Amino acid sequence: MCVCTSCTITDHKTHNTVTVEEESEERKSQFGRRQAEVHLMIQNRMKKIEDIKCLVHISKQSSEKEKADCVELFADLIRSIESCQSELLEVMEQKQKAEEKQAEELIKELEQEITELKRRNTELEQLSHTEDHLRLLQIYPSLCSPLDTKIWTGISTDTNLREDALRRALSKHQEYLNGAMVKITGAELRRIEKFTVNVTMDPETAHPKLLLSEDDKQVGYGETRQIVPDNPWRFDKCPSVLGKEGFSSGKFYFEVQVEGKTEWDLGVARESVIRKGIITLSPRNGLWTLWLRNGSEYKACDCLSVSLSLKVKPQKVGVFVDYEEGLVSFYDVESRSHIYSFTDQSFTEKLYPYFSPGFNNGDTNSAPLITSPVSKNKWILGNHNYL
Repeated sequence: MCVCTSCTITDHKTHNTVTVEEESEERKSQFGRRQAEVHLMIQNRMKKIEDIKCLVHISKQSSEKEKADCVELFADLIRSIESCQSELLEVMEQKQKAEEKQAEELIKELEQEITELKRRNTELEQLSHTEDHLRLLQIYPSLCSPLDTKIWTGISTDTNLREDALRRALSKHQEYLNGAMVKITGAELRRIEKFTVNVTMDPETAHPKLLLSEDDKQVGYGETRQIVPDNPWRFDKCPSVLGKEGFSSGKFYFEVQVEGKTEWDLGVARESVIRKGIITLSPRNGLWTLWLRNGSEYKACDCLSVSLSLKVKPQKVGVFVDYEEGLVSFYDVESRSHIYSFTDQSFTEKLYPYFSPGFNNGDTNSAPLITSPVSKNKWILGNHNYL
C-alpha cells in the first residue's frame, strides 16, 4: 500500500508516495528525536533543581556562619560592656571609699578642734568672772594667742573625677567598638569587592580642560582648553567626566585613588544629569557624591549637605551601588572604614561613575584621580609625569 506524504490518504495517485512502513519508520524516528529532546529538557531542569538546592545549601551555610559571627560579635560586645561597667563601678567604689575615709579624717580633725575650742571657751568664761587681776594678766597672753586651727571653707567632693572615670571607661569601650566596626566593614568590603567593575572614563563627556590618560583611567585638570566637539553630553562649566559604561540594574563597585589631592568630587550620576552650566551636587539633580575641599573638608552632597569628620585622610575611595536597593555607599579602602551611604534612593535611569579632579589651585591639586586597578602606563599632565 502507498500513502501520500502530504495528505496521508491511501491510494492517492501521486508520484510523491512512500509505503506505509516507510512512513511509520519516519514517524518513529521523529518521535524518538522528540523524546530525546524532552528527556534532555527533563535532565536540564533536574540539574537546575539540584543547582538551586546547592545554592540554598551554600546560602544556608553562609547564613549560619554570619549568624554565628553576629552572636560571637555581640557576645564579645556584651562582655566588653560588662567588663567596662565592672571596671567603672570598681573605680567609683574605690573613689567613694577614699572620699569616706577623707571625710572621717576631716570630721575627726574638726572634732579635735571643737574640743580645744570648748576648753578655751570654758577658760575664758571662768576668767571673765575672776577678781584675781594679777592672774588675769599672767595668763592673758596664752589664752588670747591664736589657736592652731584650720580655716574650714570650700569643703566639697570632686564629682569631676567620677565623670573622668566614666569618660575613660567609655573611651576604652569606644576603642573596642571602633575595632569591631573595622572588622565588620572589612567583611563588608570583601563581600562587595566581588562586584568590582573595570571603570574607564568617557572622553566625550569630559570638560575641555580635563586631561585623560591614554587608557582613560586617569584624569586631571589642565590649564589649557582643548579643542573638542561641543556635544550635548559634555560638561562645559564643571570640571567633570563620566564613566563610559552605565548600569541599570544589579550591584557594582569601583575604587578611585585620591592620593595627593586637596579637592575632588566622586560618586555616580544618572544618565540625564545636566552637563551644561554650573551644577549643584545633590540627589535631586541626579548626583550621589562626596567631595573634598581645602585639603581636609569632607562633605556628603545629600539633599542637605552633611559634613564628615574623618579620622584619617582617605588615599583610595571605594564606591558601591546596589541599584535595586537604592544604595550608594562610600568607603576608605585602606583603613577599611565606612564613610557615608545614600539610602532609600529611587533609581530609574542608568547610573554612571562620576569624577571631578577639581582645579589645580596653584599646583597644590595637580595630582590626577585614578580608577583602580591603576594603569602602569606613563602619561603626562601639564609638566608632571605620572606612572
